[in-house]
Amino acid sequence: MYHLQFTIYNLTNDYDDIINHPHHVSKKHPQMSMMARAAQFAPFAALTGYDAAIDDTKRKVEQEWEVKSEE
Repeated sequence: MYHLQFTIYNLTNDYDDIINHPHHVSKKHPQMSMMARAAQFAPFAALTGYDAAIDDTKRKVEQEWEVKSEE
C-alpha cells in the first residue's frame, strides 16, 4: 500500500510546476470547433473491405442454412 501511495504522490508531483498555469490559447490558429474535435475521435474504416467481407460471409451462411432447412 505504501508503494502505491508513494507512486501516486510522485506522479502528481511531476506536474506541480505547470498545474496552476492558465490554458494556452494560440494567437495564430483559431480554436477548433467542438464538432471538428469530435470528428478526430470518430470511428473510421481501418480495414478497407471488412464490411463487404462480413456481408459476403453472412450471405453465404444464410444460403447454407436455407439449403439445410429445405432438406
